[in-house]
Amino acid sequence: MLHILALSAMLSGFWLINSGHYTPLLLSFMVVSVLFVVILCRIMDVVDGESQPLNLTFTIPLYFFWLIKEVVVSNIAVARSVWQGVDSISPNVVTVTAHQKTDLGKVIYANSITLTPGTVSVDLQGDQITVHALTRETTASLLEGEMDRRVCRVEG
Repeated sequence: MLHILALSAMLSGFWLINSGHYTPLLLSFMVVSVLFVVILCRIMDVVDGESQPLNLTFTIPLYFFWLIKEVVVSNIAVARSVWQGVDSISPNVVTVTAHQKTDLGKVIYANSITLTPGTVSVDLQGDQITVHALTRETTASLLEGEMDRRVCRVEG
């Protein structure tokens, strides 16, 4: 039941953010739409702990804001490397350890690495993620483990 309530809250919030209109008619459309989707998900038996992880519902938005900042900072660093020329680029491959407890946490970490410009997760085997990095600075930043710690906090 808690998963259904969380799904309803997420769908309602998504509707409200994207709509921008709060007239009674549109709010009633929201209620009907959310009820329809929730009932459909319940009938299809797709609402469970895996499809709607409650521990991520409230922790991941803060992580997304941090990740967006990191993407912007990394974009600037990659652009600077391109402008400085070949001498500033030092591609390398490194293996980092994922300290997350669940497969979902490891996937969030590996995808976050790939979303950040200048790094690409090449392989994920067990707790080891093979990463291709564009510069040594990017590698050093990754090895500091800030992203790993933040994903661990999101995971709970």
